[in-house]
Amino acid sequence: MADNVLVLRTPSGISGDMLVSGLAVLCELDAAAFEEVLSRLGVAELCCAARVVPRSHAGIAGVGLDVVLPQVHAHRHLGDILEIIEKSALAEPAKDMAATAFRLLAAAEGAVHGTSPEDVHFHEVGALDSLLDVCVACELFVRLAPARFICSPLPVCDGTVQCAHGILATPAPAVLHLLAGLPVYGIQSHGETVTPTAAALLRAMDATFGLWPAVTLTRHVRAYGGRVLPGVPNGALFALGRAFDLAATVSPEQTATGAGHTPPHDPHAVGDNPCLHTHE
Repeated sequence: MADNVLVLRTPSGISGDMLVSGLAVLCELDAAAFEEVLSRLGVAELCCAARVVPRSHAGIAGVGLDVVLPQVHAHRHLGDILEIIEKSALAEPAKDMAATAFRLLAAAEGAVHGTSPEDVHFHEVGALDSLLDVCVACELFVRLAPARFICSPLPVCDGTVQCAHGILATPAPAVLHLLAGLPVYGIQSHGETVTPTAAALLRAMDATFGLWPAVTLTRHVRAYGGRVLPGVPNGALFALGRAFDLAATVSPEQTATGAGHTPPHDPHAVGDNPCLHTHE
């Protein structure tokens, strides 16, 4: 719908698998419909390789993505990835979006290693699970077709992350490159709160960053990642709503008396659930 708004609150971070499971619920896909999306990639190893499952944290129910893949250690270049996307049966806008996400990832890795995007070896990003995350997330986003996509500021934390190049301080170099120009803030945790895949997808999906918009909520779900982050649930809130004119719903008397006043924004409280005393 033309007035649909997608809202994403990421107080403890965001990853590709969280985007997939959250968008799948908002699209109201059952197991068979989700498998049909996987089959559109045209990659045998990805057929029936993932499913959206119930997942919870601290008693708050949500969903997650359960993925089972063969151990494949193929290193792909950008051209190989783009060829897989082009040959797939994804919707054309989804193909374009997925290609954009992988070009952003290649540009980030190339900038970090001082090489051209075309020469980048996709060690982790080119793996099957990242192909799944990027392509399926883009297909679901295109099906949802929001007029606007509004995300909260992105959390980062001190610490280290183990990758193919050894132990690095977080955020990792490629993530820092992808986060350039985006609003970030620190939280008390350890590890990779925003993955390269998720950062590239948010850019490819043309997300804007800010407060909750004025919407009439129609669907929502909490999506949890598979990794354990100290002190935080590693979950995000996805919501879909229809935009409305907030000013038209407030009378002059309410405006004069301060009714409907929105308190100053605290980035650490974005998406907070009152039942939890940690970041989501």
